[in-house]
Amino acid sequence: MHYQIHVEDQSGKMALDSLIPKIIEQGNTFEVYPYKGIGRIPKGMNDPEDASKRILLDSLPKLLQGAGETFRGYGENYQAVFILVCDLDRKCLKEFRKELLGILNKCKPKPETRFCIAIEEMEAWYLGDIKAIKEVYPKAKDAVLDDYINDSICGTWEKLADAIYNGGSKVLSAMHYTVIGIEKSKWAEAIAPLMDINKNNSPSFCYFRDKLKELA
Repeated sequence: MHYQIHVEDQSGKMALDSLIPKIIEQGNTFEVYPYKGIGRIPKGMNDPEDASKRILLDSLPKLLQGAGETFRGYGENYQAVFILVCDLDRKCLKEFRKELLGILNKCKPKPETRFCIAIEEMEAWYLGDIKAIKEVYPKAKDAVLDDYINDSICGTWEKLADAIYNGGSKVLSAMHYTVIGIEKSKWAEAIAPLMDINKNNSPSFCYFRDKLKELA
């Protein structure tokens, strides 16, 4: 099985590049494609923008259609799956999945596809493994970590920042968005390699993990 995985930013790619080899069996392959933000699902399920702009949801109709055509040419001996990994943020999960499936169902041919949505943000997957966080950041604030409810809509990256970043989310949020992105990449690079995929308390991470295992 080949996993073609699309994620909304560079920090997500860094995390997945560390986590996926822990999940899929040897002999399977994967490639993670990062984008510059999540964007929005185009109205009418048409894509008016050039996919090269690399905004994930804006490009999704073309990406899925292209994957369907590419995968069809692989034949029976080489299977592939398109996986979208993105943050829910504050969207309604039920409605968001419905919109994503609406795009997929318009594809002819339709690629094998899984939608894996981090609730609320991918930092929830790190917070699902407090032990890994504490290994990297031994001075992380226990009161903040203990207060977190897994996969809650609470400002997840801000919660992690409050636990591990000097000055917390208040200081980090005041900085340029590129600085925030760099810091998130640091978290991904440091925490993800230490995460135990079988002992994670984030339901959305476990969903992602189990879908990859089922496909293999």
